Amino acid sequence: MTVCPDCLIWEEQKIIVQHRAIFKYNQAMKDYFKRYKFQGDYNLFNVFKQEFHQKRSDEVMVPIPVSTNRMQERGFNQVTAFLQDEPYLDLLIKKNTPKQSSLTRSERLNTENPFELNPDKKIPKKVLVIDDIYTTGATLQHAVHILLKNGAEQVRTFSLCR
Repeated sequence: MTVCPDCLIWEEQKIIVQHRAIFKYNQAMKDYFKRYKFQGDYNLFNVFKQEFHQKRSDEVMVPIPVSTNRMQERGFNQVTAFLQDEPYLDLLIKKNTPKQSSLTRSERLNTENPFELNPDKKIPKKVLVIDDIYTTGATLQHAVHILLKNGAEQVRTFSLCR
């Protein structure tokens, strides 16, 4: 199995994750997500939802949250939108941090963990963390780190695009 350069960086920090994505993050997908996330074309979630068919397993799906500021700006969480009819657990809370899209690759790789745990939720043993776009992997790695550190035994990740 070939390990990507991003994964090699994370392995050095003793964080190993199994990741899967449906689409390649090319210019067409970049334009699509711009309409979906930043121009308010919420109905595009139906396209993503049709493509997202997670096999039932004993993993609990945990979506990457948006910050309170981002939720107010956008009016929706782009990840939970395509999980609309799927059971998931709001386990992570996102701190108000700069938009990932405004950061350089190097800045993304060196960010502090932007997540806190929801104190009202119990951490399941097996977790599947769901995000929309994987660029550097920093967001997912931060989520994996906090979950493993606090009791999850197995954490895999999934994104629509990579």
